[in-house]
Amino acid sequence: MAKTSILFHFNSESGQSREQLKATVQAMVQQRNNDVELIGITNEPDELKKLVQEARPLKTVPAGQDDGLSIMLNKALKVAEGEFILLLDNMSTPVLLRKAAVDAFMMAAERSPDAGLFYASYELEDQGKVEEKHLLDHHIGRVRDNMDFGKVFFIRKETLEAVGGFDETVKYNVLYDMRLKLSEKQRVVRIANRYNGSLYRVQSAGKKANVFDYLLAGKDVQLEAERIVTEHLKRIDAYLAPGVFRDHQAPPAKEPELIASVIIPVGFRPEFIGTAIESVQAQTIQDIECIVMVNGGDEDPTAEVVRKYMKGGEKYNSKKPEVRLVVLDINNIGLCLNIGSKLSRAKYYVQLDSDDRLKPDAVEKVLKVFESDPEIGMVIGSYEVWEKKDNGELVRMKEIPVVTHDEWTDDNGRNNLLRINGAGAPRCIPIHVIKEMGYFSINDDSHARNYGEDYEMVNKIAEYYRIGRVWDPIYEVVRHGGGTDHAIDQNTVDRNDNAKDDMRREAILRRQVFNRDRKK
Repeated sequence: MAKTSILFHFNSESGQSREQLKATVQAMVQQRNNDVELIGITNEPDELKKLVQEARPLKTVPAGQDDGLSIMLNKALKVAEGEFILLLDNMSTPVLLRKAAVDAFMMAAERSPDAGLFYASYELEDQGKVEEKHLLDHHIGRVRDNMDFGKVFFIRKETLEAVGGFDETVKYNVLYDMRLKLSEKQRVVRIANRYNGSLYRVQSAGKKANVFDYLLAGKDVQLEAERIVTEHLKRIDAYLAPGVFRDHQAPPAKEPELIASVIIPVGFRPEFIGTAIESVQAQTIQDIECIVMVNGGDEDPTAEVVRKYMKGGEKYNSKKPEVRLVVLDINNIGLCLNIGSKLSRAKYYVQLDSDDRLKPDAVEKVLKVFESDPEIGMVIGSYEVWEKKDNGELVRMKEIPVVTHDEWTDDNGRNNLLRINGAGAPRCIPIHVIKEMGYFSINDDSHARNYGEDYEMVNKIAEYYRIGRVWDPIYEVVRHGGGTDHAIDQNTVDRNDNAKDDMRREAILRRQVFNRDRKK
């Protein structure tokens, strides 16, 4: 009996050339390990048999036109005789195994008998250029649906059968559902690569990382992914049921002087800060203040621009909300927000990044939501995405619709939040709730580097309070060449993903303890 059954797709309708399909097959045939059988999902069985030429045991299952991926994979799984399944996700791109790939996976399985799923770093070939893709390791917080696990999965067949094979009700997110379920049964192990140690190569047109990609996914895809992660959280006892919250503190009895403090952390952005301040002073609610936290020290030219809006400055207007300035010599966003919160004379904190703008009615609309329910501990708005051109012109990016995050629901938004990378902007929080949560992270969380402190805060608050929403756009995100989300490289993406995934892990562990305690 073959130790490993390799499941793969072989169809010219995939858009791959005949040579590309042939290369994928040849790489499987040339495996050093002889205990291998091939199982092709294909409508061209005769053509496939000609390529294999009895060099390996070969079985074929039909790729039915009306069959979803789960159905086709289950058909292949049913005829597989191997103790292990090596699944190639090659429906649309060639996947070329290195000759010792099966050996490496088998050795990993022997070393880790408690693991049910193995994945590996790989090479990506794009227009003749090859780069190594170093994948992140796995832990309980890796519940994002967009995490890169590569194109090859080595699975213990008994573990896959224990979770019921591939769920045939899943249409779009088959492999996401598979790896979450497998992770519930056994460990998930990554085989890393220092250099020239990838187990396979993918021939594909790569693309630059775009932090807005997840906003462009289809509604059906998003809803299915939400269902998958929700069921996963239920199975691992990390699900927060509707209406179930931790006990929270009562708000202070004494009313603050002002209704809102707009706190702006900024470093070396003198060309943007004036526009941000003016968007605060243009609010329909004027009972507010603007606290600008310059974090570039005394040499930061941003402070001089801010002083123009303060008493004695050329742009000072006593009839407009006061502008306050704090200069720090440490570039730490969480520290800026926390010190700003301590200095605040207001009831609520309102977020504003230095290169973005508030719509004139932003504070007004946020306050209406807070007033609608005293159990709301945070209000999150919706935003437009703008771009600053090289000539300084601001242009609305119409290809990105208003970002409402309407995947958020009152019943399940806080569970689905663990799957996605953001909740929206601006974020507005009662000052006493910030203090109750222990303030924002100041880069004292694993992997945090001025990133994700707001995401962590949303997750924490959602355990204690309802999250209110403003569905109208009240904020303008401005993308530009110097922005932290503009065409970021893979190392930065990985660092940011590690930071938020660690926050997800901590949230899941907190929820598991909370749910266990509730059952006592």
